[in-house]
Amino acid sequence: MPYEFASATRRIALAEDLRKVSLEQFWQRFGAMLGADGLLTYRYLGRRTPALHDVERDSMKLRRDMRNSAGGLMAAPLAIATAEAGGRTDRDSLPAPVTYALHVLDAASDVSEIEVRPSLIHLGRTLGFSQSEVVDAANPERVIALSWGSGVKLADAPPDFVPIDPGPEIEDSAALPPLHEVFGARRRTPGEWELPELNPRLASTSGTLHLGPMHIVFEAAAMALAAELVGDVALQVEAWDVLFVAPGKVGPFVSSGDALRGRMGRVACRLSLHDRGNHDRLVAKCFCVFRPTG
Repeated sequence: MPYEFASATRRIALAEDLRKVSLEQFWQRFGAMLGADGLLTYRYLGRRTPALHDVERDSMKLRRDMRNSAGGLMAAPLAIATAEAGGRTDRDSLPAPVTYALHVLDAASDVSEIEVRPSLIHLGRTLGFSQSEVVDAANPERVIALSWGSGVKLADAPPDFVPIDPGPEIEDSAALPPLHEVFGARRRTPGEWELPELNPRLASTSGTLHLGPMHIVFEAAAMALAAELVGDVALQVEAWDVLFVAPGKVGPFVSSGDALRGRMGRVACRLSLHDRGNHDRLVAKCFCVFRPTG
C-alpha cells in the first residue's frame, strides 16, 4: 500500500465527543483523535495550519489523487484546505461548520502546492463568518480559488493547547487510490453513494461526522451524476456549496441527488446526505457546478 492509513471502513472504536471529557484529559484526547488512528481528513490530505501544527503558513501539497481526470483540482481537497469555521480554531473552541461556498478560478493543473490565506468577516458570541483566498504557494499572485463560510462554537476549549504532530507526508504516486476509497465511500446504486458507520477515522471533535468525508462523498456522487448526464468524465468543478444541516451521529450516510444541464454548457448537481442509522435524518446538502473540459 502506498499510504499508511487503514480504510475508514474498519471499526476501531466509537467516536468520542470532547465536550464530555475532563479539562485535564482534553488536549490528550484531542491529540489522539487527530493522530494516526484518528481523523483521516487533515492528516491524509496533508493540510498544515498555524492553528494546529505551529507552522508559519497554512498550506497543502497537491497530489494526483486530488485531481480530476483532466488534471484539474477537485473540490473536496480545496474545501478541506479551506475548512471555514467562522473564524474559530481548535485552539480556542470546538467549532462546527454551518455553511460553505467555494469558487474555483484556476484548475491549477501545474501547481504543486497551495497556500491558504484566511481572514475573519465577523465573529459573534456563537456564530462566526470567515473567508479564504487560495493561491499558488510558489507564485502568490496566482489566485486558485475563493471560499467563504460560517460556523458555530459548540464549546470553549481549555487553555494550554498542545500542537499536533501532522504525521508523515503522503508521497505523490500514480498508485494512490481515489480519495473516496480511502475514506470508505462506495457506490451503492446509480446516483447513490455511501459512507460507512461513524468511526474515529470519520469523526470530528464533537463525536459527529466530520466535514472532510462529507465533501469527499458528495464529490464522488456529483462527478458520477454529471458524467452520466454528459457522457464524459472530463469535468472541472467551478462552484461548490454545502449546507451543514444536522450532525451525523450513526451512519451509514447515504448521498443521493440529480444533475441538470444548462444552456451555458454547465452541469449542476443537487445532493443530499442522510444518516440512515438515525431515522434517515438529513445531515447536509450540496449544490455544485461543473464545466466540461473535453
